[in-house]
Amino acid sequence: MPELPEAEAVARQIRAHLLGAQLNDCVVGRADIVREGLPTLSWYRGAMLEDVERYGKSVALGFRKEGERRYVVAELGMTGLLLFHATQTRHPQHVHVRLLFTGGRESELRYWNPRRFGRMSLLDRAGLDAYRARRFGVDPLTVPREEFVRLLQSRRGRLKPLLMHQQVIAGIGNIYANEILFRARLHPNREVARLRETAMIRLYDTMQAVLREAIACGGSSVKDFFAPDGTEGQYRSRHLVYGKEGQPCPNRCGRIIRRLQSERSSFFCPACQPFKATILFRAAPH
Repeated sequence: MPELPEAEAVARQIRAHLLGAQLNDCVVGRADIVREGLPTLSWYRGAMLEDVERYGKSVALGFRKEGERRYVVAELGMTGLLLFHATQTRHPQHVHVRLLFTGGRESELRYWNPRRFGRMSLLDRAGLDAYRARRFGVDPLTVPREEFVRLLQSRRGRLKPLLMHQQVIAGIGNIYANEILFRARLHPNREVARLRETAMIRLYDTMQAVLREAIACGGSSVKDFFAPDGTEGQYRSRHLVYGKEGQPCPNRCGRIIRRLQSERSSFFCPACQPFKATILFRAAPH
């Protein structure tokens, strides 16, 4: 948390409030929050914010100055937020970067990250391309269905870890992986190599529907997520299985939601998401 829908909500708000604004100053509170590019910090002063994009769970601010383009990439990670000036935080000491603007609807964008699992990077175009290539797989909102099916057909391993593998599919974390798999009626531990193409297509369509619905709701405010203007995402009220251990299955199948302990907590219905294990038979000795 935040995941793709939350990062998209952040990018859209920044785009609406700050596109075309001039960056007057960039104040870095602690140097280790900048992963790379800190010596180029002075270039950004006086640059205009020209575009805002989302890559996986990260938000990239594109600046132009004297014909040159450079980028500030903010990793939201587990606890990172990008907040406007008026948005209050419980622990203001964890605001590590402040971007000060003129000419926009907001005067300041702050990078707040108490656990510092995410970082910021200052990159030129070549640096951004390399950053994207090493960190992100396909985008689940834009990848064509046929490409997604081919991707799954080329992989092995369990389904839920694959959905969350950022270098394969960028932006899906634990919350949305649980919600997607429940709606697609696929067990988290299903072997990808054993999925039929019809199941892969069902997974693709469900993934698209869940993510787009979550974006329309502003994401899910679980724990500490807020949009830049301080509003909470409303998709949490539409979660069907995440955090619902012990509750009746919303499909009314008569079973309860169970929790599977693995790398991350998986919530599933044992009836609606049956686990089809691989069974090996050996011939009896003669």
